[in-house]
Amino acid sequence: MQARIFSYADAHRYRLGTHYEALPVNRPKCPVHHYHKDGAMRFFNNEPGGNEDAYYEPNSMGGPKESPEYKRPALELEGMADRYDHREDNDDFSQPRALYCLFDDAQKQRLYGNIVRAMAGVPEHIIERQLGLFKSVHEELEAGVRTALDQ
Repeated sequence: MQARIFSYADAHRYRLGTHYEALPVNRPKCPVHHYHKDGAMRFFNNEPGGNEDAYYEPNSMGGPKESPEYKRPALELEGMADRYDHREDNDDFSQPRALYCLFDDAQKQRLYGNIVRAMAGVPEHIIERQLGLFKSVHEELEAGVRTALDQ
C-alpha cells in the first residue's frame, strides 16, 4: 500500500508533467503554495495573485527560511562528523569575470541595458545587493550597470 503513494505521483509526473497536481479538474479548492515555477503543463500564472512563491535564501520577500534549530546533530563516528558547507570555498565569479572581459564596449553597453530592463520594478535594497554581486564579478560591470540605472 505504501508503494502506491510514490508510484501514483511518479506516474502522474511521467504522464502529465511537473505540474500534475495543478490540473484544473483535480486541483484542491483551497490555495496551495508550492515552489514549482514555469515548465511543461503549467496551469497557473506567475502574475500577481498567481503562484508567486519562490524558495531561495536569502529571500527578501518574506519567504520561508531554514530553521537552524532543526539541524540534525553531528554524528559521533571515529571523531565528529557534520555537514560540509560545499559553498564555502566556491569561486562563483572568475568565469563571469572572464566572460565579461571578453566583451567589447558595444557588448558591454547592451549587457548594461539588458540588466537594467530586467531590474525594472525591483525594490532598491535588492538592486543594491545585486550591484554588490556585479562588483564581485568586475568593478567596471557594477559601475556600468549603476550608471545605466541612473539614466
